[in-house]
Amino acid sequence: MKHVQLGKTGPSVSTLGLGCMGMSGMYGPSDRAEGIATIRAALDAGINLLDTGDFYGMGHNEMLIGEALKGINRDKAIISVKTGALRDRDGGFNGMDNRPAALKNFVAYSLQRLGVDYIDIYRPARLDPNVPIEDTVGAIADMIKAGYVRHIGLSEVGADTIRRAAAVHPIADLQIEYSLISRGIEDAILPACRDLGISVTAYGVLSRGLISGHWQKGDGQSKGDFRAHSPRFQRENVVQNLALVEALRKTADSKSVSVAQIAIAWVAAQGADIVPLVGARKIERLEEALGSQAVHLSPADLSAIETAVPKNAAAGGRYPEAMLAHMDSEK
Repeated sequence: MKHVQLGKTGPSVSTLGLGCMGMSGMYGPSDRAEGIATIRAALDAGINLLDTGDFYGMGHNEMLIGEALKGINRDKAIISVKTGALRDRDGGFNGMDNRPAALKNFVAYSLQRLGVDYIDIYRPARLDPNVPIEDTVGAIADMIKAGYVRHIGLSEVGADTIRRAAAVHPIADLQIEYSLISRGIEDAILPACRDLGISVTAYGVLSRGLISGHWQKGDGQSKGDFRAHSPRFQRENVVQNLALVEALRKTADSKSVSVAQIAIAWVAAQGADIVPLVGARKIERLEEALGSQAVHLSPADLSAIETAVPKNAAAGGRYPEAMLAHMDSEK
């Protein structure tokens, strides 16, 4: 497994990271033992970047990672935690709270659930419209001085917010959705990150399974599955999007790799400063994702992929309109 440094001052991470959210819901029922086994298999394979959020399963995901790390050298894992999202008893979202006092409270709970003395990368999950980003970053900088956090990250924010945050403290990475069918960051956000020496950790590289090559129309409709309400998985949209997958499959077949592997490899090929996060919940899906590390895409391959899945070809938004309206990265 190769490693790259996140940003100018961030940690050294594997060139493939593991997103753990799906192990605690959001995509329907999950198996605790299988999640733990997958995390440990990822670490054994050389993946050291584990991404979570304190609101994933309302603490469940952090406790799951904590259990998976028992008996394992702490230095073997780079733990990235998103924070600030408010939940209700039914799992709904009630906005953001990125006030300094709130973040210092949240980090204490995260350290307890994870069973660790420090968090490698701490980041607000979304911009809080009521709190200047400078105050949020300043609070996390205080946590670094106190030894609770090592590095600061951002998530789903726009170019202006990125620049304002970086003026307060070095930013290791921006976590944001980026895939063959979600390329909005290429216009302004990615150039801003590169100007400032900030890496990108890309989630949704398989668009929540939609472009994995395994998705079929009608899947993902179980209770608690985000995809049951996601625009790209609805009616005519999913038909158009699955047609893109079949076009991509032809290029994958020509290289004797899977659709998922070529989709992950495409993200990785967009720059050494971009690290794909894969949301594998099972060891077999993890193993498939690991195979993407051996996929080399030539200029001809990249051209064929662009032809199969042109920019802005996806039908439907990546989130429901009501959610997009509150996302700084979409403004």
